[in-house]
Amino acid sequence: MEAREPLRDLRGALRAVLDRIRGQAFKVTSQEATKLSLAFSRSPLTSAEDCQKLSEDVQNAILAVATVYYWLPKGQGTTLRKMVRDATTEVVEGMIQLIETILSSPLESLSQEQLISTAGVWEACEQVASLPRDNQAAVAAALAACLGVVKDAVKEMERALVEGQDPYSDILEDEELGFRGNRDTYWSEADRRLLSSCMGLMKASKACLKKILGAVRAYGKADSAEQITQLDDLADIAHQISPSVDELALSMYPPVNQLAVRLNAAKLASVLKKVLEITKSSHMCPPSEEGWVQFLAGAVDHNMNKIKNLTQGQL
Repeated sequence: MEAREPLRDLRGALRAVLDRIRGQAFKVTSQEATKLSLAFSRSPLTSAEDCQKLSEDVQNAILAVATVYYWLPKGQGTTLRKMVRDATTEVVEGMIQLIETILSSPLESLSQEQLISTAGVWEACEQVASLPRDNQAAVAAALAACLGVVKDAVKEMERALVEGQDPYSDILEDEELGFRGNRDTYWSEADRRLLSSCMGLMKASKACLKKILGAVRAYGKADSAEQITQLDDLADIAHQISPSVDELALSMYPPVNQLAVRLNAAKLASVLKKVLEITKSSHMCPPSEEGWVQFLAGAVDHNMNKIKNLTQGQL
């Protein structure tokens, strides 16, 4: 235990240094974007010498921003590094867009496009302040984003099932095709029995993400290489949940191909079982948390077995 204390202190000091570097680099970049935008929007025009100096300052600011990402040790976690990389890329792309906008705008004027591009760089730089400070916070943010997507998918499918027999009722009549009288736009009773179990699997996906997010926030740590790796492994498999939910949801719309529904459901169930296994074997699942892991694994199996029984004739 005593040996770990210096390591925690060192990591804390490293994070503090990175925070200062990160904050300063992006603040300077935001200021340079403002200077660049103003320099070409009013008279007198910037001299060739000042223009050269301005371009060097912008280049140095961008290099400092890129350095923040490259200086971030890989051992701090791939999830955290990806978020920092994406934020860095957004700032660099924003600056490129601003320069291209200035080049295409009349001299001695401040166009609406230029104002928007400048504000885009400001916003990208300001968002850096809200970036996670370690891999535990990064994985929690990633899981929260996945949970939001899955919640929307579940809500949309629930609304479609409740609103009536025609899930396309909100689509206006096509003038050429006429009334939507095709039976392929409706769910049969057999379809609805199958979709009920699919909805159970989708809701299990939401429950899994919600409980895992809670476990990461309560028990997740980034104090050792093993803990950081476990967090990254969890994030990697969890990222597959929302695309798998979307694929299942899309296959549930009429005309329902029951074999496609079964295959998509099996893919989602496999992902859910894997994410629960990884959670159970990680430091984020003390004995007190094993109950809900087993319960949700059972819920996944229960709904998948019902889907298999309802689609036996498709094999």
